[in-house]
Amino acid sequence: MKQFMIFVRKEFYHVFRDPKTLLLLFGMPIAQIILFGFALTNEIKNSKIVVCDYANDIASHRIIDKIAVSDNFVLEQNLMNHYEIEDAFKSGKIKLAIVFPANFNEDLMHENKAQVQIIADASDPNTANTLTNYATNIIMSYQQELMNDRRPPMQIHTDIRMIYNPELKGVYNFVPGVMALVLLLVCVLMTSVSIVKEKENGTMEILLVSPFKPIMVVIAKAVPYFVLSIINLTVILVMSTTLAGLPIHGSIVLLYFESSLLILCALSLGLLISNVTASQQTAMLISLMGMLLPTILLSGFMFPLENMPVPLQIIANIVPSKWYYIIIKSVMLKGLGIGAIWKETLILAGMTTFLLVLSIKKFKNRLA
Repeated sequence: MKQFMIFVRKEFYHVFRDPKTLLLLFGMPIAQIILFGFALTNEIKNSKIVVCDYANDIASHRIIDKIAVSDNFVLEQNLMNHYEIEDAFKSGKIKLAIVFPANFNEDLMHENKAQVQIIADASDPNTANTLTNYATNIIMSYQQELMNDRRPPMQIHTDIRMIYNPELKGVYNFVPGVMALVLLLVCVLMTSVSIVKEKENGTMEILLVSPFKPIMVVIAKAVPYFVLSIINLTVILVMSTTLAGLPIHGSIVLLYFESSLLILCALSLGLLISNVTASQQTAMLISLMGMLLPTILLSGFMFPLENMPVPLQIIANIVPSKWYYIIIKSVMLKGLGIGAIWKETLILAGMTTFLLVLSIKKFKNRLA
């Protein structure tokens, strides 16, 4: 028994001396509990909405006050007329709009019924459904308060309108997300093994003694993958429109331009990984772990970003697929032009430039 305890103690020492094992034992469960318990949830909080209040009476004010104090909504703006609603949706800042007709309280008091219109951005059907349910519940709770005070039954009818995806098809949200995931993952994976393969095969010396400058070698490595990725994008778009019935309301040229930007960004990242790693296995592992999880968790197509803690929202800003997902939905589903997505395009272009320059610099350092 004494010998057994000595062996057990020795094994404990081995575990405590290995930081990687301790990180795996304690770090991973804590991180997963934090992520899946608090940060990643389908419950939607702090979603920005606008209100168009033609009634401007006590009943509409009571409902707006209830919405304002709700954890689910943040009242972004009180619009003067409903013509501004479409521009608010196109800006991408809001997910929901509520319109109170004139004489709302008067209709409710004298005719015992009134109507409220709820307009939701259904390009993400799950979020749109959830938000309209939240808004309807708040309106129904006010209706219940009135019925507790008065004998005649009152009814507030909610007229729900879904824009950009009136049939609430899940494919409208799923396909753009998968496009961002597939393009980023495949491009990074393909290029991440391109240079490191030369190192493992012992052909790196040929590159080193070649008359080409490092920038030409790096660009030459990326060109075939760029062309193949454009063909891959075309196949995805054809399948999405023909088989899944996904419409393309915006410019197809703009769509290809923005997709090319993401592909270049992914290829630059893959080349950077290939330059700083020593084996194909390591490069593929970094590419998979570094791209797959952030794209699924932090791009916004699986979990609402606005509901996550602020540190995760800040980290999400460095994930290229987040910006591409916003761009692709704006172009394909909303039919918006470059004027509405210039900020996201500029960020994606900045990421691409930074990664490409860093990749070339790392390759040049190895030549020195």
